[in-house]
Amino acid sequence: MKKYQSIKGFYDVLPEKQKYWRFFYEKAFNVLDSFSYQEIKLPLVEPTDLYIHSVGEQTDIVEKEMYSWQDSLNQDRLTLRPEGTAGCVRAVIENNLTYNGPIRLFYHGPMFRHENVQKGRQRQFNQLGIEAFGYAEPLLDAEIIILLKDLWNQLGLKDIELQINNIGDPDERLMYRKELIEYFEKNIDALDDDAKNRLQSNPMRILDSKNPKMKDLIEAAPKFIDVATGNSNEHFMRVCKLLDENNIDYRVNKNLVRGLDYYNRTVFEWVSNDLGSQGTIAGGGRYDYLIESINEKHTPAFGVGIGIERIILLLEEQEKFNFNINPDVYIVGLGENIESYSMKVASAIREAGFSVNMNIGSNSFKSQMKKADKSGAYFSIIIGDNEVANNSVQIKLLRKDLSQQETAFKDIVKFLQNHENQ
Repeated sequence: MKKYQSIKGFYDVLPEKQKYWRFFYEKAFNVLDSFSYQEIKLPLVEPTDLYIHSVGEQTDIVEKEMYSWQDSLNQDRLTLRPEGTAGCVRAVIENNLTYNGPIRLFYHGPMFRHENVQKGRQRQFNQLGIEAFGYAEPLLDAEIIILLKDLWNQLGLKDIELQINNIGDPDERLMYRKELIEYFEKNIDALDDDAKNRLQSNPMRILDSKNPKMKDLIEAAPKFIDVATGNSNEHFMRVCKLLDENNIDYRVNKNLVRGLDYYNRTVFEWVSNDLGSQGTIAGGGRYDYLIESINEKHTPAFGVGIGIERIILLLEEQEKFNFNINPDVYIVGLGENIESYSMKVASAIREAGFSVNMNIGSNSFKSQMKKADKSGAYFSIIIGDNEVANNSVQIKLLRKDLSQQETAFKDIVKFLQNHENQ
């Protein structure tokens, strides 16, 4: 018999892990609703050229990591989405979503990159993306950062550092680009192959290198923020002022540039020290010129991607994580004529808002009670032929040392409601 296994970098999320995912999405949706962001659902597959144009032809994503192919039926060049912003931009343009003014959007789901698999990095990974279109004001930058801080608080995450930087507008970077190239050319022997390949096309990306052998060289390199005097500098200072006024701690990281070509002005990352080398749990910034480069209509924009798997790793380390998706009630049944009555009891309880796991199969009473306890349910409802005849049930509080109690059918919901928080 042939044995099938999941593909390297693609993984299953088993039932016992789902409580962390459900908790994350519940808190995230609540925060996004409170900031009035609207959900949009996007395709998993987009035209390959969309990513080449928007992400950048000489980025790691496009050069090394995309799952791309040519559709044999119509010869289209297609790619599994490696990130969410490009597809969201395509949707905004195609559906003219900014026709009536600025719009705030979010989406979530799997992304795909052919990367080296390690803790916090998979080839299929999930992101929550938050994008705002049509807002040029620094207030929008600060709002999204504050939104994320609210989310971390709701999730109970601590010791997460906000790093921010200003990488300027394209026209402001021309002189700095020249200076940066001259600096690295003087130290060409110290550059690795990736840095040499990027030297003429996008020298700022060298500052994002994780090669430890280049650390000192990068630290000594000229930084854009040190020479910035134009509009982007004023914009960035206003963002910092808004963060200060809202008690958001941050560190200006002059080497922070992000790994995608479309960013300008404000860029940022939220970083945890508890995840090793994959410590960035969210990152993003402004991309005011991306839409304009596609349809020639200037539309300022700002976005962030949140790495959900990395959030889940942090949630799993919490000592007092108390969210669960266990049933409230487990129904145990023994007898010849209990099935219809058990279904009637389960339906009445569910209609009242309780979740129910009903035992199916001819297990012994002892075995069923073990399953009830293992399910995590707070109540066990026991039904036999006598209970069917009396139109009643036996109710036991599984997490309390109390004897079971016979309860009439009409009083079941009231009993559960009176005892659910005991």
